[in-house]
Amino acid sequence: MSTADTSHSTAEVDRETDRPAIAEAAEVPPPEAARPVMTAAPAGSALGLRLFGSELGLVFRRRRNQALLTLLGAVPVMVGIALKLSTPRPDDGGPRLVSQVTGNGVFLTVGALFFVLPLILPLAISVVSGDSIAGEAGIGTLRYLLAVPAGRTRLLLVKYAVSVTFCVAAVTTLTATALVTGLLLFPVGPVTLLSGSTVSLGAGMVRLLLVAAYIAAGVATLAAIGLAVSTVTDSPIAAITTTAVLPVFSQVIDAVPQLRAVHPYLFTHWWYSYDDLLRAPIVTDHLTRGLLTFLAYTLVFGSLAWARFTSKDVTC
Repeated sequence: MSTADTSHSTAEVDRETDRPAIAEAAEVPPPEAARPVMTAAPAGSALGLRLFGSELGLVFRRRRNQALLTLLGAVPVMVGIALKLSTPRPDDGGPRLVSQVTGNGVFLTVGALFFVLPLILPLAISVVSGDSIAGEAGIGTLRYLLAVPAGRTRLLLVKYAVSVTFCVAAVTTLTATALVTGLLLFPVGPVTLLSGSTVSLGAGMVRLLLVAAYIAAGVATLAAIGLAVSTVTDSPIAAITTTAVLPVFSQVIDAVPQLRAVHPYLFTHWWYSYDDLLRAPIVTDHLTRGLLTFLAYTLVFGSLAWARFTSKDVTC
């Protein structure tokens, strides 16, 4: 009837068609009595890898997630065409990162990331991470997953690993599409950094890869938050919405000067520190603090997710 209902039905079909593989994984024959130590560890390791592969395939086969990746890949193309047609000048008053795109196509990657980081990229991550546990609980497949002798902790780690993999795939899709589009639409050569220094094209590409890696680490923090939220509700829509709203709320607080005292404690405050990678020499102070903040948020919300999920009463 509605988009949410259609997505819910699709999720149910996708999960039910994929669960037989997990059921087969649960039918691991008991180890022989004479070799309990030799057989237990390999069986658990193999089961964890099989569970990860099953969940990974489930996430990337879902049409909704494929549409999100397609949307992320389309953003650099639209931005590149818009900049090509408008031919902005450096004195137009726009963001410096964007105005540099027309001078060197490799900067389209940074320009595209600048556009998607506030909303579109967090939304894509929220959909996957918020649905990870709540989606299973909502359609009644969580109890079958827990029947697999993998343990709740391992299942939670697998869910987070899959969400992080999607984060990397999303950023990689955006980066690769932006690079190809930039090469096709704009001139390419030595890269002029934000500090005014010029580096070779190869060195500039390395810096762009570091930018992509830093942003992937930042949104992986949101994946941990979404996983924690997903363990406290059986409604995937509620979990996705809550996870998607949190970074927006954090960025609003970060934009209020009167609240500057709390700015360093906001995970989104450090998302935009990637521009320090585009200076010579690279300024590491903000990058280090950002990575430590990402790690702290991941540990805190990962612990909350573990505490909630390991004590969760699954009755349906």
